[in-house]
Amino acid sequence: MTLSFEPISLERQEDYLEILSHCPQIASDYSFLNLWAWSPEYELSWAWDGDLIWIRQNQPETFLWAPVGDWNAVDWPGRFHDHPEVQSVFTRVPEMLAAQKNLLNQFNRNYSSSYLPFGADMVKQAMAMQTDWCTWRDCESSDILSSENRAISRVLTEWRKLAGLFGGALMIDGSMVAYTLAEALTRDMLVIHFEKGDTQYKGIYQAINQQFLANSASHYTIVNREQDLNDEGLRKAKLSYHPTDYLQKYRVTFAGTST
Repeated sequence: MTLSFEPISLERQEDYLEILSHCPQIASDYSFLNLWAWSPEYELSWAWDGDLIWIRQNQPETFLWAPVGDWNAVDWPGRFHDHPEVQSVFTRVPEMLAAQKNLLNQFNRNYSSSYLPFGADMVKQAMAMQTDWCTWRDCESSDILSSENRAISRVLTEWRKLAGLFGGALMIDGSMVAYTLAEALTRDMLVIHFEKGDTQYKGIYQAINQQFLANSASHYTIVNREQDLNDEGLRKAKLSYHPTDYLQKYRVTFAGTST
């Protein structure tokens, strides 16, 4: 279906701001005031596409800006298939979308995978993959990874008994190459407890993250990716998603009262 671009109008300001609020990374260019004020100068227009808004610039050259919305919940290959006219030159693309989209494109171009919601029948495959993952990462040499491995094993073993637990997996040639396990923390917030992928497949983590959120968790507005356990590599990976907020936690000691 061809996108229908229309002038940027004050009447849709609130609708735009609502969809903008779900963007994982928001550049100042995308503020409504900026778009509306400069729209005559750059001949800006927008096209409303469900949970995304496409922005087009016609002056001094024709470009598309980055689409506005929850990028992590979008089925990008499907969306570009539906709108082949948007596969052109993009400008003002925030770093997070450019990097994730590049790796996701590489994964989709190089591998034929399928996504499946996680179920009890997948536990054995996930445990086997976790064993392999720990071999690759040498979990025994790290107290943090060893502890995490034991925690994952407990969760997978008691999968049927844990209320609210759900997840997803990516399969290639019948084998599990990535999985994610998550839980609804509130009506709007999803917490991802564990996410593992076979890194011989470039872009595997971007792929499982995008497919899980798009297929199994698209109605959540906040994704909590948990703490980094003081692991520098894990901290860098989580920071690459450009989190919108941090929850500070403290240790408090009461000195007691004197009489």
